[in-house]
Amino acid sequence: MPRRPSRSRRLATAAVWPAGVLFTSWNYLWRTTALHRREVEGSLAEDSPPELPDGVDTNEVQQPDDGAGPLFHRRYCARIARPRCSAAEIVDRIASDLDLVAPTEFARFNKVLGEKRHMRVGDEYVLRMPGPWDGPVRVVDVTPTSFRFVTLEGHLEAGQIEFRAADDDGDLLFTIESWARSGDRLSQIMYQTLHMAKEVQLHMWVSFLERIARVSGGRLTGGLDIETRRVEVDDEDSEGGSAEGRALGDERARRFLDELHDKQLNFEAGERDQFTAEKGWLVDDYCQPLPSEPPGPPVAGGSFEAARRLLRDYEFADPSIVRAVYHPDGPLDGRDMLLEARFYGLRFRFGVRVGGVVDEQREVDGRPVQVWGWHYRTLQGHLEMGQMDFEVWKWLDTGDVQFRTCRFSRHSRAGHPVVRLGVRLFGRGQQVRFARSACQRMARLTAAALAHDDAPTVPRAADQVEVGQPVGS
Repeated sequence: MPRRPSRSRRLATAAVWPAGVLFTSWNYLWRTTALHRREVEGSLAEDSPPELPDGVDTNEVQQPDDGAGPLFHRRYCARIARPRCSAAEIVDRIASDLDLVAPTEFARFNKVLGEKRHMRVGDEYVLRMPGPWDGPVRVVDVTPTSFRFVTLEGHLEAGQIEFRAADDDGDLLFTIESWARSGDRLSQIMYQTLHMAKEVQLHMWVSFLERIARVSGGRLTGGLDIETRRVEVDDEDSEGGSAEGRALGDERARRFLDELHDKQLNFEAGERDQFTAEKGWLVDDYCQPLPSEPPGPPVAGGSFEAARRLLRDYEFADPSIVRAVYHPDGPLDGRDMLLEARFYGLRFRFGVRVGGVVDEQREVDGRPVQVWGWHYRTLQGHLEMGQMDFEVWKWLDTGDVQFRTCRFSRHSRAGHPVVRLGVRLFGRGQQVRFARSACQRMARLTAAALAHDDAPTVPRAADQVEVGQPVGS
Protein backbone atom coordinates (compact mmCIF):
# COMPACT_ATOMS: atom_id res chain seq x y z
CA MET A 1 0.00 0.00 0.00
CA PRO A 2 1.34 3.49 -0.84
CA ARG A 3 2.51 5.52 2.13
CA ARG A 4 3.03 8.71 0.16
CA PRO A 5 -0.08 10.96 -0.05
CA SER A 6 -1.45 12.14 -3.36
CA ARG A 7 -0.27 15.42 -4.88
CA SER A 8 -3.56 17.13 -3.98
CA ARG A 9 -3.23 15.89 -0.38
CA ARG A 10 0.32 17.24 -0.14
CA LEU A 11 -0.75 20.62 -1.53
CA ALA A 12 -3.64 20.79 0.96
CA THR A 13 -1.25 19.98 3.82
CA ALA A 14 1.15 22.67 2.66
CA ALA A 15 -1.70 25.19 2.45
CA VAL A 16 -2.81 24.71 6.07
CA TRP A 17 0.70 24.27 7.43
CA PRO A 18 1.42 27.94 8.31
CA ALA A 19 -1.81 28.32 10.28
CA GLY A 20 -1.31 24.94 11.95
CA VAL A 21 2.25 25.73 12.98
CA LEU A 22 1.21 29.15 14.32
CA PHE A 23 -1.65 27.65 16.33
CA THR A 24 0.56 24.81 17.59
CA SER A 25 3.36 27.18 18.58
CA TRP A 26 0.88 29.37 20.49
CA ASN A 27 -0.45 26.35 22.40
CA TYR A 28 3.09 25.16 23.11
CA LEU A 29 4.14 28.52 24.57
CA TRP A 30 1.01 28.98 26.67
CA ARG A 31 0.52 25.42 27.83
CA THR A 32 -0.93 25.33 31.37
CA THR A 33 -0.65 21.60 32.04
CA ALA A 34 2.01 20.91 34.66
CA LEU A 35 4.82 18.74 33.29
CA HIS A 36 6.99 16.77 35.71
CA ARG A 37 10.03 15.90 33.56
CA ARG A 38 13.11 13.96 34.58
CA GLU A 39 15.96 12.28 32.72
CA VAL A 40 18.01 9.48 34.29
CA GLU A 41 20.61 6.97 33.17
CA GLY A 42 19.21 3.61 32.15
CA SER A 43 20.57 0.22 31.15
CA LEU A 44 19.98 -2.22 28.32
CA ALA A 45 18.88 -4.88 30.80
CA GLU A 46 16.04 -2.71 32.13
CA ASP A 47 15.21 -0.49 29.17
CA SER A 48 15.33 -2.68 26.07
CA PRO A 49 12.07 -2.88 24.11
CA PRO A 50 9.79 -5.92 24.38
CA GLU A 51 10.24 -8.71 21.86
CA LEU A 52 7.99 -8.58 18.84
CA PRO A 53 5.22 -11.20 19.04
CA ASP A 54 5.59 -14.35 16.96
CA GLY A 55 4.19 -14.12 13.46
CA VAL A 56 4.54 -10.34 13.13
CA ASP A 57 5.66 -9.13 9.69
CA THR A 58 9.20 -7.74 10.16
CA ASN A 59 9.65 -6.52 6.58
CA GLU A 60 10.87 -2.88 6.58
CA VAL A 61 10.82 -2.79 10.39
CA GLN A 62 13.21 -0.38 12.17
CA GLN A 63 14.19 -1.71 15.57
CA PRO A 64 16.60 0.13 17.94
CA ASP A 65 19.52 -1.94 16.62
CA ASP A 66 18.92 -0.27 13.26
CA GLY A 67 19.13 3.26 14.65
CA ALA A 68 21.85 5.68 15.72
CA GLY A 69 22.85 7.28 19.00
CA PRO A 70 21.56 6.50 22.51
CA LEU A 71 18.47 4.42 23.25
CA PHE A 72 15.71 6.45 24.92
CA HIS A 73 13.11 4.68 27.04
CA ARG A 74 10.31 7.19 27.69
CA ARG A 75 7.07 7.12 29.69
CA TYR A 76 4.37 9.77 29.45
CA CYS A 77 1.83 9.11 32.23
CA ALA A 78 -1.51 10.80 32.93
CA ARG A 79 -4.03 10.30 35.74
CA ILE A 80 -7.55 11.24 34.71
CA ALA A 81 -10.12 11.83 37.47
CA ARG A 82 -13.84 11.01 37.14
CA PRO A 83 -13.74 9.58 33.60
CA ARG A 84 -17.02 8.63 31.94
CA CYS A 85 -15.55 5.54 30.30
CA SER A 86 -13.42 2.58 31.31
CA ALA A 87 -9.88 1.78 30.22
CA ALA A 88 -11.11 -0.71 27.62
CA GLU A 89 -13.66 1.77 26.27
CA ILE A 90 -11.18 4.61 25.83
CA VAL A 91 -8.65 2.34 24.09
CA ASP A 92 -11.37 1.06 21.76
CA ARG A 93 -12.39 4.62 20.85
CA ILE A 94 -8.82 5.71 20.21
CA ALA A 95 -7.92 2.59 18.22
CA SER A 96 -10.96 3.18 16.00
CA ASP A 97 -9.87 6.74 15.20
CA LEU A 98 -6.42 7.92 16.26
CA ASP A 99 -7.15 11.42 14.96
CA LEU A 100 -9.75 11.69 17.70
CA VAL A 101 -6.92 12.48 20.13
CA ALA A 102 -4.09 13.56 17.78
CA PRO A 103 -3.23 17.28 17.53
CA THR A 104 -4.62 17.40 14.00
CA GLU A 105 -3.67 21.03 13.44
CA PHE A 106 -0.16 19.74 12.75
CA ALA A 107 -0.29 15.92 12.81
CA ARG A 108 -2.74 13.34 11.48
CA PHE A 109 -2.79 9.55 11.37
CA ASN A 110 -3.42 8.14 7.90
CA LYS A 111 -4.25 4.44 7.79
CA VAL A 112 -2.65 2.91 4.72
CA LEU A 113 -3.26 -0.80 5.43
CA GLY A 114 -6.21 -2.41 7.24
CA GLU A 115 -9.88 -1.76 7.90
CA LYS A 116 -10.71 1.87 8.53
CA ARG A 117 -12.56 1.58 11.87
CA HIS A 118 -10.76 -1.38 13.39
CA MET A 119 -7.19 -1.92 14.53
CA ARG A 120 -5.60 -5.29 13.92
CA VAL A 121 -2.05 -6.65 14.12
CA GLY A 122 -0.39 -5.93 10.78
CA ASP A 123 -2.27 -2.69 10.11
CA GLU A 124 -0.10 0.21 9.01
CA TYR A 125 -0.39 3.94 9.65
CA VAL A 126 1.57 6.99 8.57
CA LEU A 127 1.70 9.95 10.92
CA ARG A 128 1.48 12.93 8.55
CA MET A 129 3.16 16.12 9.71
CA PRO A 130 4.13 19.38 7.96
CA GLY A 131 7.50 19.17 6.32
CA PRO A 132 9.51 15.93 6.01
CA TRP A 133 8.42 14.33 9.27
CA ASP A 134 6.04 11.57 8.15
CA GLY A 135 6.30 8.51 10.42
CA PRO A 136 5.25 5.08 9.09
CA VAL A 137 4.40 2.46 11.75
CA ARG A 138 2.92 -1.06 11.91
CA VAL A 139 0.64 -2.51 14.59
CA VAL A 140 2.38 -5.42 16.34
CA ASP A 141 0.16 -6.02 19.37
CA VAL A 142 -3.45 -5.28 20.34
CA THR A 143 -5.24 -6.08 23.63
CA PRO A 144 -8.51 -4.73 25.08
CA THR A 145 -6.57 -2.06 26.98
CA SER A 146 -3.47 -1.44 24.81
CA PHE A 147 -1.93 -1.38 21.38
CA ARG A 148 1.68 -1.21 20.23
CA PHE A 149 3.44 0.04 17.08
CA VAL A 150 6.87 -0.63 15.59
CA THR A 151 8.51 1.95 13.34
CA LEU A 152 9.13 1.27 9.65
CA GLU A 153 11.77 2.40 7.19
CA GLY A 154 11.70 6.17 6.71
CA HIS A 155 10.63 6.94 10.28
CA LEU A 156 12.72 9.45 12.24
CA GLU A 157 13.01 6.87 15.02
CA ALA A 158 13.80 3.18 15.20
CA GLY A 159 11.88 1.30 17.87
CA GLN A 160 8.46 0.68 19.40
CA ILE A 161 5.75 2.68 21.12
CA GLU A 162 2.84 1.40 23.26
CA PHE A 163 -0.41 3.07 24.33
CA ARG A 164 -2.21 1.53 27.30
CA ALA A 165 -4.88 2.35 29.82
CA ALA A 166 -5.80 1.00 33.25
CA ASP A 167 -8.65 1.54 35.73
CA ASP A 168 -7.37 2.62 39.15
CA ASP A 169 -9.79 3.23 42.03
CA GLY A 170 -12.22 5.27 39.95
CA ASP A 171 -9.49 7.07 37.99
CA LEU A 172 -8.18 6.31 34.53
CA LEU A 173 -4.43 5.87 34.09
CA PHE A 174 -3.11 6.33 30.57
CA THR A 175 0.52 5.69 29.60
CA ILE A 176 2.47 6.20 26.40
CA GLU A 177 5.73 4.23 26.55
CA SER A 178 8.40 4.12 23.86
CA TRP A 179 11.76 2.45 23.29
CA ALA A 180 13.65 4.04 20.44
CA ARG A 181 16.85 5.40 18.97
CA SER A 182 17.13 8.01 16.23
CA GLY A 183 16.45 6.44 12.84
CA ASP A 184 19.79 7.61 11.41
CA ARG A 185 22.60 10.09 12.04
CA LEU A 186 20.63 12.99 10.59
CA SER A 187 17.70 12.31 12.90
CA GLN A 188 20.14 12.03 15.81
CA ILE A 189 21.47 15.52 15.05
CA MET A 190 17.93 16.91 14.88
CA TYR A 191 17.02 15.30 18.20
CA GLN A 192 20.13 15.66 20.34
CA THR A 193 22.00 18.61 18.85
CA LEU A 194 19.28 20.90 17.55
CA HIS A 195 16.58 19.58 19.96
CA MET A 196 14.02 20.21 17.21
CA ALA A 197 12.61 16.69 16.99
CA LYS A 198 12.74 16.34 20.79
CA GLU A 199 10.42 19.31 21.40
CA VAL A 200 8.08 18.34 18.56
CA GLN A 201 7.81 14.85 20.04
CA LEU A 202 7.16 16.18 23.54
CA HIS A 203 4.41 18.50 22.32
CA MET A 204 2.88 15.70 20.26
CA TRP A 205 2.42 13.22 23.11
CA VAL A 206 1.50 15.81 25.75
CA SER A 207 -1.25 17.06 23.43
CA PHE A 208 -2.30 13.45 22.86
CA LEU A 209 -2.76 12.86 26.59
CA GLU A 210 -4.62 16.14 27.11
CA ARG A 211 -7.10 15.17 24.41
CA ILE A 212 -7.53 11.68 25.86
CA ALA A 213 -8.63 13.32 29.10
CA ARG A 214 -11.21 15.40 27.23
CA VAL A 215 -12.51 12.44 25.21
CA SER A 216 -12.84 10.35 28.39
CA GLY A 217 -15.01 13.05 29.97
CA GLY A 218 -12.65 13.41 32.92
CA ARG A 219 -9.91 15.86 33.83
CA LEU A 220 -6.17 15.60 34.29
CA THR A 221 -5.06 15.60 37.90
CA GLY A 222 -1.53 16.13 39.16
CA GLY A 223 -0.13 17.10 35.78
CA LEU A 224 1.75 14.77 33.46
CA ASP A 225 4.66 12.61 34.59
CA ILE A 226 7.38 12.29 31.93
CA GLU A 227 10.42 10.09 32.49
CA THR A 228 13.25 9.57 30.02
CA ARG A 229 15.83 6.86 30.62
CA ARG A 230 18.92 7.22 28.43
CA VAL A 231 21.04 4.22 27.51
CA GLU A 232 24.35 4.60 25.70
CA VAL A 233 24.64 1.97 22.97
CA ASP A 234 27.90 0.79 21.43
CA ASP A 235 27.79 0.95 17.64
CA GLU A 236 29.75 -1.70 15.87
CA ASP A 237 30.14 0.73 12.97
CA SER A 238 32.19 3.20 15.00
CA GLU A 239 35.94 3.61 14.57
CA GLY A 240 37.75 0.39 15.22
CA GLY A 241 35.27 -1.74 13.27
CA SER A 242 36.37 -4.02 10.47
CA ALA A 243 38.03 -2.17 7.62
CA GLU A 244 36.79 -4.60 5.03
CA GLY A 245 33.10 -4.68 5.84
CA ARG A 246 30.68 -6.18 8.27
CA ALA A 247 30.46 -9.82 9.24
CA LEU A 248 27.54 -11.72 7.87
CA GLY A 249 27.02 -13.04 11.39
CA ASP A 250 25.79 -9.58 12.45
CA GLU A 251 22.14 -10.15 13.35
CA ARG A 252 21.04 -6.74 12.11
CA ALA A 253 22.77 -7.10 8.74
CA ARG A 254 21.45 -10.65 8.33
CA ARG A 255 17.87 -9.55 8.98
CA PHE A 256 18.04 -6.73 6.47
CA LEU A 257 19.67 -9.01 3.93
CA ASP A 258 17.06 -11.74 4.36
CA GLU A 259 14.26 -9.22 3.88
CA LEU A 260 15.56 -8.46 0.39
CA HIS A 261 14.43 -11.89 -0.80
CA ASP A 262 10.80 -10.83 -1.28
CA LYS A 263 11.55 -7.41 -2.80
CA GLN A 264 11.14 -6.70 -6.49
CA LEU A 265 13.09 -4.41 -8.79
CA ASN A 266 12.04 -0.78 -8.46
CA PHE A 267 12.08 -0.20 -12.21
CA GLU A 268 11.07 -2.14 -15.31
CA ALA A 269 14.15 -3.91 -16.61
CA GLY A 270 14.85 -4.16 -20.33
CA GLU A 271 17.58 -4.20 -22.92
CA ARG A 272 20.61 -2.07 -22.05
CA ASP A 273 20.22 0.23 -25.06
CA GLN A 274 16.74 1.30 -23.86
CA PHE A 275 18.20 3.30 -20.99
CA THR A 276 19.68 6.40 -22.57
CA ALA A 277 20.21 10.04 -21.65
CA GLU A 278 17.56 10.97 -24.22
CA LYS A 279 15.04 9.02 -22.16
CA GLY A 280 15.96 10.72 -18.91
CA TRP A 281 18.57 8.30 -17.57
CA LEU A 282 21.97 9.36 -16.27
CA VAL A 283 24.53 7.18 -18.04
CA ASP A 284 28.16 6.66 -16.97
CA ASP A 285 30.88 4.47 -18.49
CA TYR A 286 34.37 4.13 -16.94
CA CYS A 287 37.43 2.20 -18.08
CA GLN A 288 40.51 1.45 -15.91
CA PRO A 289 43.68 -0.14 -17.38
CA LEU A 290 45.07 -3.02 -15.31
CA PRO A 291 48.46 -4.77 -15.54
CA SER A 292 48.70 -6.45 -18.93
CA GLU A 293 49.33 -10.08 -19.86
CA PRO A 294 50.92 -11.72 -22.90
CA PRO A 295 48.55 -11.85 -25.90
CA GLY A 296 46.20 -14.81 -26.14
CA PRO A 297 43.80 -16.38 -23.65
CA PRO A 298 43.90 -15.26 -19.97
CA VAL A 299 47.01 -16.49 -18.16
CA ALA A 300 46.56 -18.75 -15.13
CA GLY A 301 47.12 -16.59 -12.06
CA GLY A 302 47.46 -13.50 -14.24
CA SER A 303 45.93 -10.04 -14.19
CA PHE A 304 42.60 -11.12 -15.70
CA GLU A 305 42.07 -13.89 -13.14
CA ALA A 306 43.17 -11.71 -10.21
CA ALA A 307 40.75 -8.95 -11.20
CA ARG A 308 38.00 -11.51 -11.69
CA ARG A 309 38.42 -12.74 -8.09
CA LEU A 310 38.25 -9.17 -6.78
CA LEU A 311 35.19 -8.49 -8.89
CA ARG A 312 33.38 -11.66 -7.81
CA ASP A 313 33.81 -10.78 -4.10
CA TYR A 314 33.06 -7.05 -4.49
CA GLU A 315 36.54 -6.26 -3.15
CA PHE A 316 37.00 -3.36 -5.56
CA ALA A 317 34.53 -1.24 -3.56
CA ASP A 318 36.09 1.10 -0.99
CA PRO A 319 34.51 0.13 2.39
CA SER A 320 34.73 3.75 3.55
CA ILE A 321 32.23 4.59 0.78
CA VAL A 322 30.09 1.46 0.53
CA ARG A 323 30.13 -1.99 2.11
CA ALA A 324 28.35 -5.09 0.88
CA VAL A 325 26.69 -7.81 2.95
CA TYR A 326 25.72 -11.04 1.21
CA HIS A 327 25.77 -14.82 1.54
CA PRO A 328 29.20 -15.72 0.10
CA ASP A 329 28.41 -19.42 -0.33
CA GLY A 330 25.44 -18.85 -2.61
CA PRO A 331 25.55 -18.54 -6.40
CA LEU A 332 26.59 -15.16 -7.81
CA ASP A 333 23.74 -14.99 -10.33
CA GLY A 334 20.62 -13.93 -8.42
CA ARG A 335 22.58 -12.95 -5.29
CA ASP A 336 20.87 -10.40 -3.02
CA MET A 337 23.28 -7.79 -1.68
CA LEU A 338 22.74 -5.26 1.09
CA LEU A 339 24.85 -2.19 0.30
CA GLU A 340 25.61 0.22 3.13
CA ALA A 341 26.68 3.62 1.85
CA ARG A 342 28.52 6.07 4.14
CA PHE A 343 28.35 9.85 3.84
CA TYR A 344 29.77 12.19 6.52
CA GLY A 345 28.83 9.89 9.38
CA LEU A 346 25.42 8.99 7.93
CA ARG A 347 24.57 5.46 6.82
CA PHE A 348 22.11 4.43 4.13
CA ARG A 349 21.09 0.85 3.28
CA PHE A 350 20.21 -0.19 -0.27
CA GLY A 351 19.10 -3.51 -1.66
CA VAL A 352 20.33 -4.76 -5.04
CA ARG A 353 20.16 -8.05 -6.90
CA VAL A 354 22.93 -9.53 -9.02
CA GLY A 355 22.15 -10.78 -12.51
CA GLY A 356 23.56 -11.02 -15.97
CA VAL A 357 26.74 -12.94 -15.12
CA VAL A 358 28.82 -13.15 -18.33
CA ASP A 359 31.86 -15.24 -19.26
CA GLU A 360 32.35 -15.02 -22.99
CA GLN A 361 34.52 -13.98 -25.90
CA ARG A 362 33.30 -11.03 -27.94
CA GLU A 363 34.40 -9.20 -31.02
CA VAL A 364 34.56 -5.43 -30.55
CA ASP A 365 35.56 -3.24 -33.49
CA GLY A 366 36.94 -6.32 -35.19
CA ARG A 367 39.12 -7.30 -32.20
CA PRO A 368 38.65 -10.37 -29.97
CA VAL A 369 38.17 -9.71 -26.24
CA GLN A 370 37.51 -12.07 -23.32
CA VAL A 371 34.91 -10.69 -20.88
CA TRP A 372 33.88 -11.76 -17.38
CA GLY A 373 31.51 -9.78 -15.17
CA TRP A 374 28.06 -9.17 -13.76
CA HIS A 375 25.59 -6.42 -13.00
CA TYR A 376 23.23 -5.57 -10.19
CA ARG A 377 19.85 -3.87 -10.31
CA THR A 378 18.14 -1.78 -7.65
CA LEU A 379 15.34 -3.17 -5.47
CA GLN A 380 12.31 -1.58 -3.83
CA GLY A 381 13.32 0.98 -1.21
CA HIS A 382 16.50 2.04 -3.03
CA LEU A 383 16.99 5.80 -3.39
CA GLU A 384 17.89 5.27 -7.04
CA MET A 385 16.64 2.99 -9.74
CA GLY A 386 18.79 1.49 -12.42
CA GLN A 387 21.62 -0.91 -13.13
CA MET A 388 25.40 -1.00 -12.67
CA ASP A 389 27.66 -3.30 -14.68
CA PHE A 390 31.15 -4.45 -13.65
CA GLU A 391 33.36 -6.34 -16.12
CA VAL A 392 36.99 -7.38 -16.65
CA TRP A 393 38.15 -7.34 -20.29
CA LYS A 394 41.24 -8.87 -21.88
CA TRP A 395 42.06 -7.92 -25.46
CA LEU A 396 43.40 -11.18 -26.89
CA ASP A 397 45.43 -9.55 -29.68
CA THR A 398 47.47 -7.25 -27.40
CA GLY A 399 47.11 -8.69 -23.89
CA ASP A 400 45.72 -5.42 -22.49
CA VAL A 401 43.47 -5.95 -19.44
CA GLN A 402 40.81 -3.47 -18.33
CA PHE A 403 38.26 -3.01 -15.56
CA ARG A 404 35.06 -1.50 -16.94
CA THR A 405 32.04 -0.20 -15.08
CA CYS A 406 28.96 1.42 -16.52
CA ARG A 407 25.73 2.59 -14.97
CA PHE A 408 22.35 3.99 -15.88
CA SER A 409 20.28 5.51 -13.11
CA ARG A 410 17.69 8.04 -12.05
CA HIS A 411 16.24 9.13 -8.72
CA SER A 412 13.49 7.04 -7.15
CA ARG A 413 10.73 8.28 -4.86
CA ALA A 414 11.72 6.06 -1.94
CA GLY A 415 13.12 7.26 1.36
CA HIS A 416 12.63 10.20 3.66
CA PRO A 417 12.07 13.57 1.89
CA VAL A 418 15.15 15.02 3.59
CA VAL A 419 17.21 12.07 2.39
CA ARG A 420 15.83 12.44 -1.15
CA LEU A 421 16.82 16.10 -1.10
CA GLY A 422 20.31 15.10 0.02
CA VAL A 423 20.54 12.63 -2.86
CA ARG A 424 19.65 15.36 -5.33
CA LEU A 425 22.24 17.71 -3.84
CA PHE A 426 25.11 15.28 -3.22
CA GLY A 427 24.21 12.04 -4.97
CA ARG A 428 25.94 12.81 -8.26
CA GLY A 429 29.20 13.64 -6.52
CA GLN A 430 29.03 10.38 -4.59
CA GLN A 431 28.40 8.42 -7.79
CA VAL A 432 31.53 9.85 -9.41
CA ARG A 433 33.53 9.35 -6.21
CA PHE A 434 32.52 5.70 -6.01
CA ALA A 435 33.33 4.99 -9.68
CA ARG A 436 36.75 6.63 -9.57
CA SER A 437 37.58 4.99 -6.23
CA ALA A 438 36.53 1.57 -7.55
CA CYS A 439 38.81 1.97 -10.57
CA GLN A 440 41.80 3.02 -8.46
CA ARG A 441 41.21 0.28 -5.91
CA MET A 442 40.84 -2.42 -8.57
CA ALA A 443 44.14 -1.37 -10.17
CA ARG A 444 45.93 -1.28 -6.83
CA LEU A 445 44.57 -4.61 -5.54
CA THR A 446 45.20 -6.37 -8.84
CA ALA A 447 48.82 -5.20 -8.88
CA ALA A 448 49.21 -6.29 -5.25
CA ALA A 449 47.76 -9.74 -6.02
CA LEU A 450 50.15 -10.19 -8.93
CA ALA A 451 53.14 -9.13 -6.86
CA HIS A 452 52.16 -11.67 -4.19
CA ASP A 453 51.56 -14.49 -6.71
CA ASP A 454 54.51 -13.53 -8.95
CA ALA A 455 52.28 -13.99 -11.99
CA PRO A 456 53.51 -13.23 -15.55
CA THR A 457 52.58 -9.74 -16.78
CA VAL A 458 53.67 -7.20 -19.32
CA PRO A 459 54.37 -4.23 -17.00
CA ARG A 460 53.53 -0.70 -18.06
CA ALA A 461 53.98 2.36 -15.89
CA ALA A 462 50.55 3.68 -16.77
CA ASP A 463 48.96 0.58 -15.26
CA GLN A 464 49.89 1.77 -11.78
CA VAL A 465 49.12 5.48 -11.98
CA GLU A 466 46.30 6.06 -14.45
CA VAL A 467 42.92 6.69 -12.84
CA GLY A 468 39.79 5.31 -14.43
CA GLN A 469 38.18 7.89 -16.70
CA PRO A 470 34.78 8.10 -18.32
CA VAL A 471 34.93 6.41 -21.71
CA GLY A 472 35.24 9.00 -24.43
CA SER A 473 36.54 11.76 -22.09
